[in-house]
Amino acid sequence: MTSSKRVLSTLCVAAAALGAGSAALAQSTSTTSPSSPYYAAGNSYVGVNVGRSDFSLNSGTGLFASEQRDNSYNFAAGTYFDRNFGVELGYTHFGNIQRGGGDTRAQGINLSAIGRLPLSTSFNLLGKLGTTYARTRVTSAPGSGISSGSENGFGLSLGLGAEYVFTPALSAVLQYELHDLKFAGGRDHVANTSIGLRYRF
Repeated sequence: MTSSKRVLSTLCVAAAALGAGSAALAQSTSTTSPSSPYYAAGNSYVGVNVGRSDFSLNSGTGLFASEQRDNSYNFAAGTYFDRNFGVELGYTHFGNIQRGGGDTRAQGINLSAIGRLPLSTSFNLLGKLGTTYARTRVTSAPGSGISSGSENGFGLSLGLGAEYVFTPALSAVLQYELHDLKFAGGRDHVANTSIGLRYRF
């Protein structure tokens, strides 16, 4: 089993656990949690994150320099149906990497169901499960062993994170996401680790 598949399996189990834990916590804390705008049903937010992407792509024949990581950025907006569950729409640019004598780039729009597990009035665990519609482009040199071309399509996405709440309106978020994307020559995973700010309204 490849490392990306192991990560994907781990995220699936963790996301399921987060969902189950959130449901249980919603029942157990419905009458004991303090009335707080941090957890109010119907909270919506916008956020921006910056981070580093990790492309799990082959290096071809090895005749050319090959990168795996680049800077990334993400914009997202979401809303919660209650204190634990909601939906998020976001855009991520995964960056450009040099590979096979050319470059590989990816960007995508993501729609996810999201879960939040409050551990205190200022700290939450986060999870998401959804799909990413991505556009990718690969250029390469002859003899590199890497297919060139542009692709687009849907793929599974998963994510886990943590949120620290500073005020009723502002929080910091650290998250790790794994996206299954379509590239020229096949599909592969792109991971993204990022940190950013959310503004709730």
